[in-house]
Amino acid sequence: MNFLVIDDNKIFRDATCLMIDGTGNYAEGADCGEVALASLRAGEFNAVLLDLHLREENGLDLLEQILKDQPRLPVVMFTAQGNVKTAVDAMRRGAMDFLEKPFTREQFHLVLARVQRFHQLSQNIERLEQEVQESKAQSVDPILEFTTPAMREVMDVLLRAAKTSASILICGENGTGKSIAARAVHQQSPLSDKPFVTVSCASLSKELLESALFGHAKGSFTGAVKDHWGKVKAAAGGTLFLDEIGDLPMDIQPKLLRLLQEREYERVGENITRHADMRVIAATNRDLKKSLAEGAFREDLYFRLNVITVVMPPLRERQDDLLRFAEHYLKYFAAQCGRRLKGFSKEAMACIAAYPWPGNLRELRNAIERAVILARGNELVAEDLPAELRGLPTAGTIASDGQQQIGSAITMQKIEELHLRKVLERTPGMTEASEILGIDRATLYRMRKRFGMD
Repeated sequence: MNFLVIDDNKIFRDATCLMIDGTGNYAEGADCGEVALASLRAGEFNAVLLDLHLREENGLDLLEQILKDQPRLPVVMFTAQGNVKTAVDAMRRGAMDFLEKPFTREQFHLVLARVQRFHQLSQNIERLEQEVQESKAQSVDPILEFTTPAMREVMDVLLRAAKTSASILICGENGTGKSIAARAVHQQSPLSDKPFVTVSCASLSKELLESALFGHAKGSFTGAVKDHWGKVKAAAGGTLFLDEIGDLPMDIQPKLLRLLQEREYERVGENITRHADMRVIAATNRDLKKSLAEGAFREDLYFRLNVITVVMPPLRERQDDLLRFAEHYLKYFAAQCGRRLKGFSKEAMACIAAYPWPGNLRELRNAIERAVILARGNELVAEDLPAELRGLPTAGTIASDGQQQIGSAITMQKIEELHLRKVLERTPGMTEASEILGIDRATLYRMRKRFGMD
C-alpha cells in the first residue's frame, strides 16, 4: 500500500514513514495541506495519516477537503492533544481511525492492520462494481451464447482449462470476443474472487507499457515522482490479461518470459527482485507464427504462452450465431431506445446473412444499433441497415473477369489496393505508375509496402 503522512513535525513524519517502509509498504511525507493535496492529486495513495494540527491549519478541515476529492480514501487522524471529543469529531467528519501521539509500534500496527482490511474491502467493492458493469456489457454482447460446433469446441477447451493454472492464448480477429472469453475463463476459475487486470499491449509506448506492467521506482525516469506498483502487483492472486500480446515490444518480451517462467520481476529503475502470483491469459489478432518468422516475437515466449491455445471463429463462419446475435441486439437496443420493433424483414435478414462482417461482433452491434435508431417502421428493413450491407455483390457489381467493381461491398482500402495492383500491372515502371496515380514515387513505395507488394 502507498501511504501519505501529513505532519509538520519533520522528525515525527520521517519516523512514521520509516516505520511504514519497514512493514513492506511505501510512505511519502507532506508538511502542509497544500503539499498534501497536490501529492494526492498527482499520485496513487491508498491511505493517509493526518495530524490534527498543521501550523496554522486545522487537520479536520483538511480531512474534509481530502474526502471531498477521494471519498473512499481511508484517513487516520493523530495528535498529541487527543481526547474523546476530538476523536468523535474526527470520526464524524469521515476519519477511519484515530491515533494519539506518542504511540507504540504495537498500537501503530493495529491501526495499520485495520487500514489494510479497509483497503481490501474497498478493492473488493471496486471489483464487484466492475463485474456488474461487465455483466451489463455481456448482456449486450452474447458471445457466450453459441450454437455452432466451432464455438462450442472453443468454449469447451477454455472452460476446462479454466480450472487449472495453465497459461492461455486466445487468437482471433478483432471483435470476435477474445476479452469476453478471457473474463469467462477467470470467472470459471478458482481465482474468480480475485482481481482480473487487463493490460493493452498495443495502446502504450515501450517505456509506458513497461512501467504500467511492472511498475517503477521513484526517480527512475522524468516524471516518476513516486514509487508506482504496476498491473502485475494489482493482479496478485488473480488473473493478468495481456490483450494484443502480438504488439508487445521486443525489449519487454524477455521480462515477460521471466515473469511467466520464474514468477519474478523487477520494477523499472529498481534492482529488487519481486515475486508474482497470478494466472496469465493472453490474446492477439496477429499470426504469431508469422511474427516468429519475421523476428518480431520471441520463440521461447511463444511456446511459454502456447500451453492452451484457441482460435475464436469469425462471425462469417457462424451463420446460426450471426442471425441469433442480430436478433439479440435488435431486442436490446429497441428496449434501450424505447422502440417497439417486431424484427427484421426478409430482405434485411438476407443482407445480414450475406455480409462478411470483417469487424465481427463489434461491427454487427454498431450496425444494428444504428438501424434501430433510424428505423421508420415497426420492423427493420434493408434500407435501415448501413450502405455496405445493402451493397453486397449482385448482378452488375462483378466484372466479367471476376474483379470487384465500384459499388461492391468492399472497403475503400481494398479499392485502393485493387486499383494500385492494376496500374502497376499495366505500366512498365514506377515513374509511369506514380504519374497515373498522381502521387510521388516515395508515396508509391510506401503504398506498395503497406499492401505487401514488395
